[in-house]
Amino acid sequence: MSEDLQVEESGPDRRSVMKAAALVAVPVAGVGTVAACSSSSGKSSSSGGSSGSGAPLTVPSSSVPVGGGYVDADKLVVVTQPQAGTFKAFSAVCTHQGCTVKDVADNKIHCPCHGSVFSAQDGSVLAGPASTPLSSMTATVSGANVSVTSTAKS
Repeated sequence: MSEDLQVEESGPDRRSVMKAAALVAVPVAGVGTVAACSSSSGKSSSSGGSSGSGAPLTVPSSSVPVGGGYVDADKLVVVTQPQAGTFKAFSAVCTHQGCTVKDVADNKIHCPCHGSVFSAQDGSVLAGPASTPLSSMTATVSGANVSVTSTAKS
């Protein structure tokens, strides 16, 4: 009297469950990384242009203190005034892991994510972990305004 036992599968096997978990976990982890490396606390400009594009930017020169700067987190541009009447512009994207720099003080551009510090004069790295300078942009003074174009200087 031997009876054949039949086993029915009642759900997905372990391999299918693990694959599905991996497909969900990878994008979720990526969202956390992007959120950690972004900053929305920079000063914002009301001039036109598309968000996050490094598009042309115009700011009043009075918004850029000597030794300090103006960070436009939407356009990813930082404008500095290392010496009275001398304006510089750089990409506001930290070269370490792509965070947006937060502020400029004492002629230093600070990244809040991992502590990189850049020169407000030339964008060079003053303190790591970043090892590459910020990309320079063209800053032009016209009257009481500073205009920045997205064209990187060589």
